Order: sequence, then structure tokens, then C-alpha cells
Amino acid sequence: MITIKSAREIELMRKSGKVTAKTLSALIRAVKPGIRTRDLDRLAEQSIRSMGGIPTFKGYNGFPASICTSVNDEVVHGIPGDYVLKEGDLLSIDIGTTLEGYVSDSAVTVPVGKIAANAERLMRVTQECLMLAIAQMVKGNHLSDIGHAVQQHAEANGYGVVRDLVGHGIGTRMHEEPQVPNFGPRGQGIVLRPGLVLAVEPMINEGGHEVRTLADGWTVVTADGKLAAHFEHTIAVTDEGPKILTLRDIWEHEDVERYRPKEEVAA
Repeated sequence: MITIKSAREIELMRKSGKVTAKTLSALIRAVKPGIRTRDLDRLAEQSIRSMGGIPTFKGYNGFPASICTSVNDEVVHGIPGDYVLKEGDLLSIDIGTTLEGYVSDSAVTVPVGKIAANAERLMRVTQECLMLAIAQMVKGNHLSDIGHAVQQHAEANGYGVVRDLVGHGIGTRMHEEPQVPNFGPRGQGIVLRPGLVLAVEPMINEGGHEVRTLADGWTVVTADGKLAAHFEHTIAVTDEGPKILTLRDIWEHEDVERYRPKEEVAA
């Protein structure tokens, strides 16, 4: 069942989103060669709890950590551990916070030190995919317009769009209806209306779209071993347009309007 959030609920989700955003900003600043992914996880849990939140991921379906740390060809759900980040790695961090009963979810891909040009480009295009998707989150549009924007931009740049994993509704639970694919035609699915809150999360591969899951039962990697990137925000549809509830203070594009197609802006 799809739930429409009240203004009060969206404000509670914004409070949760601020905890997620502040923590993710701190993690981005902490990423450097020589740090273990386990250390980032510890920092995340301390940060979330210091602001009164609960790490949503910890214990979720048995997941053992507060964040997901996915390196290079790992798309999502990497488990923090003893891996030591090295110069040139591409690191995706996924994080969720529960505060006052409401969940926020966000992800970012960041460079570890200086990265190769191809990794930099993949990271940039994936972030653009997210913002193009968010620009479609206006009342009257269809759900599939979101994924269509992602697919068009990713494939125009020669990348594969992961199909086995999708974005989702979010609220008092991390995963609510509807599912939000990152691909598909325009004009299909539910009509977007104010109060709908979604976690939109393009997962883009440098090569093909195929993925597989490792023996740990969690870590999803690209089938061809090429790089992957992942960006995510929690966004509310409002009468005034999309409102990002997990905006960070660094590594962020805040101007959704400039990603809207010109004909839609004019309308």
C-alpha cells in the first residue's frame, strides 16, 4: 500500500534526513587512503546516535553494520570490515537513520584520494542521473518518468543501469511501496501527488547492467567486474516541487530546477 505523508510527517522525515545528511557529510570528510571501512561504520553509528537517531540498517534483515560500504565493482550492500581504502578506490556509502519513528535514506559515491578519469566521469554522471530523476518528481508526472530520466542519461553516456535493484517508498519503514525502477518508458505507473516520499537511487555501472551477489549474501557486484556508482536521496513531492529531505553541506547539487527539461520549466 502506498502511503501519502502529511506535512507533519514530512517535517519529521526532514529531521531524520538532517541526521543522515550530517553523518554522511562527516563520512565523506573522513574518507582517505589508509582508513578501514569498519572505522567509517563506527563513525557513522556514533554520529547518528549522538543526534538521537538509530542506524536503520543495523540488524535490518540481519545486516551487521550501520552503513553499507561498496568499493569499486561493488554496487551496493557492501559490509564494512577490515578492508583498507587505497588511493584510487571508488567508494559508495549508503546510510539510513530512524528518528522519532521516521526513516531517511541516502547514498553517495566518493573518490579515495586521486581517482582515474573514467571513475570520476562515472561518479559525475551517476550524480547527474539522480538530480535528473528528482527533477521529474512534480505532481502530475508519472512514477516511470523518474526511471526514464535516469536511463536516458546513463545510457547516453555509455553506461549500464542496474535493473535487479530499485528505489522505493519510505516513511515509518525503510522500504515501502512503490518500487522505483531506474529504467523504463515515460508515462507509466502511479501519478505523483503531494505527500508521496520516495528514496530514489540510481545504481549505474561502467559496463553492462548485470549484477551478481557474493557468497556473504549481501554484497552486490557488477557481473563484468567493472566499476559501479550509487547516489540516493529521500525526496518528498510537494505542491512547490520536489523537496530533498537529505541535502548535505558538501558534494551536493541543490538546484533541482536546472535539471528540469526546458519545455517543462517553460510550462
